[in-house]
This record gives sequence, structure tokens and C-alpha cells, in this order.
Amino acid sequence: MSSSVRMIGKSTSQTLLSVPEDRSIFFTQFLLTSPLSCRRNRSRRKADIAVNFTDSMFKGIYNGRQCHAADIPTVLARAWSAGVDRIIVMLLLASQGDHCMNQRRPSLSQKLMIGYRSCYEGRLYCTVGVHPTRCKEFEDSGDPDQYFQALVSLAREGIEKGKWLLSHILGSAFVAVLDTATASPVVAIGECGLDYDRLHFCPAEVQKKYFERQFELAEAVKLPMFLHMRAAAEDFCDILKRNKERFIAGVAHSFTGSAEECDKLLAFENLFIGINGCSLKTHENLDALCGIPVERMMIETDSPYCEIRSTHAGMQFVKSNWPSKKKEKYDPDSAVKGRNEPCFVRIDESSLPRQVLEVVAGAKGIGEINRLSKVLYHNTCRVFFPNDLDTAADALLEGDHGINE
Repeated sequence: MSSSVRMIGKSTSQTLLSVPEDRSIFFTQFLLTSPLSCRRNRSRRKADIAVNFTDSMFKGIYNGRQCHAADIPTVLARAWSAGVDRIIVMLLLASQGDHCMNQRRPSLSQKLMIGYRSCYEGRLYCTVGVHPTRCKEFEDSGDPDQYFQALVSLAREGIEKGKWLLSHILGSAFVAVLDTATASPVVAIGECGLDYDRLHFCPAEVQKKYFERQFELAEAVKLPMFLHMRAAAEDFCDILKRNKERFIAGVAHSFTGSAEECDKLLAFENLFIGINGCSLKTHENLDALCGIPVERMMIETDSPYCEIRSTHAGMQFVKSNWPSKKKEKYDPDSAVKGRNEPCFVRIDESSLPRQVLEVVAGAKGIGEINRLSKVLYHNTCRVFFPNDLDTAADALLEGDHGINE
């Protein structure tokens, strides 16, 4: 086993949690499949763990109205220029299209991608799974077991080959900046979980049934889980408890629950909590945030949603902004007002969504914002990019140890 893998198994600082030795094969797999370019360039330590490129806003469509042309290449160019070198895309699965109707499996024509590669280096990664509000697709397919097996095949194909390129979803202009290199683009199972705020899309019993089923998927392909929890903490934690040995690690992203719910999640030692603009709306949200140790936290944009707005309690801590214009006055050199983007990061040593980072630091009274950024990036590497854990840990251990909260 390589030294990089052993480092995950035994703590290199007080901020690291141990991982059972029998799970190290997962990290070994990532060492063999993840790109090495970021290891060579230690200054690039910037990531966004949740971007929804399948959303119509990135096609220029808002509330059913076309306001501008699809602009994912432009959005990505802004992200790269802002120093983001990794984006995890939420892979949308939808049982639509001729392929699915004929073969009763998730339609490949409706998936964003498995394996985008920038012409410079591997930067785009994705998840494979079914969102809680879409879990009826298992049963609507006519054969839930076959649908599930299609997910397993999809994840394995992405891990092993990394050559799936669905450029028609993004537009032909995007083809020029893609390279189907062989590094694994699939880094997690999800987004899956429970969402009781939107039961009109899918009943609770159906959500619970297929949330639990997706732990089987995570166990089969040995990937971490990207989790979703809305107004469902009790059932969510019960299912998590029953399946805690079936997944290597995970993040409960876009957390909006109470401090009590936060404590329930933190009781699972292999689970991190993801924070974005939606996590920072109220003073109760900020209270919950203050109870999350930075060693158990990740931050994200969840773009195009979850921006921090002027009415949010967290806005008092925001110091940075990005030039933007209304969608009706679209300018490719500016972000779209009201549409969140992965470019909303600081263009320097900081490594994650800058405004969220500022709120986390401000609410928790942390003055060392660059150091906070390194810890949060390190958390992301531990779960999704263990290939870079050694360089991230080196950066973390420079100077004084730990963060004063």
C-alpha cells in the first residue's frame, strides 16, 4: 500500500479521522484512477463539490423563458480563471427518451456526463444516483431491479473507463474543450436521501425504500455518498444507522436543519456536513453552523441555486462580490444576477466558495480564513479526492496546528 493511502488510515494531524484498514482498497482505487496533475501543481487547491449543470438556467432558460444562449463553456471558463480546478456535477437521472422507454433503464440522453475532461487536466467529476424527489422513476421504469442494475453498471462503467461524453446536453461548442481521458470521473453515489418538503414529487415511503437501496449501490462500487436531507432527520438518521457499515464516507450537503439535527448527523463519524447559501438564511441556521467542527465540514455553491441573498442572516459577514447583470441583459463577461456559479471563489490561496467561507469564518469567529480554507479543502480531498490528501495535509500542517474557533 502506498504511503498516501496509509496516511488516511493513521492520522497526520488532529484534524484527521481514522479510516478502518479494511476500507483502504477504496482509497487505493482512487490513487490509481484520479489525475496526477494537481499533485504536480500544489498551488491549485480549489473545488466546488456541488454544481447542477443539468439545470435549465445553464441553458439560458428561466421559468420556461429563453433569456440567453446556453453558456456552460462560459461558466466553466469563469470558474477556471477564478482558480477552481475541480467541480463535482450532480448527475441528473431521468427516465425519459427512446433509449429508456425501449430498455427500461435510465436514459443516457438525459445524463449530464460521466467523464468531462478539460483539455488542460481533469477538472470535472460527477455523481451517479437518484434524487429523493425522483425515486418514483425506479417503479415507473416497470422493473425497479433492472433500473438499479443499470445504475450499478453506469457507475462501474464511469469508474473503469471514464470515456462517456454527452456533449449534446451542453451544446456542440463545448466539444472543443473536452478530452475523454481515462481517469475516473465518478466520485460519489448520489444525490440521494430524503426530502419531505417536496412529497408532491415522491411519497415518503417510496423515498425511504430507494434511499436505502442506494446504499447497496455505494457498497457495490465502493464510493462515498452524496446525501440530501430535508425535513426528514429522524427517518434519514434511522436509515443511515442501519447502513452505516455499507458506505465508506459521505457528505450531507446543503444542510438546512436545526442544531439538534446537526448533532444527530455528527454522531456518524464518517459523515461530513455541506454548507452553502441555503444553510445561512436565518440566525437559527447560523447557530447550527457554529456547532459544526470545521474538521467535519465542507462548503459548496450548489449552483445555480443557493446564493447568499441580502435578506440572509449570513450576509452580515460577506465581504466579496462578483460583477453580475440581469439575465435580460446577458453579458458573457459577467455572471447572471440571481444565478449562482462555481466562479464565486477567491482568486488566491483560498479554495472554496468565497462568500460561504466568509460567513463560516465570521459566524465561528475564525480570523485565519486562508487556513480555514485549507482545512475545508482537506476534508473534501479525504472523501472525494484522496489522491491529493498528502499535498493537502502538507499544506494544512504548515505553521501552527489547528484552527482557533
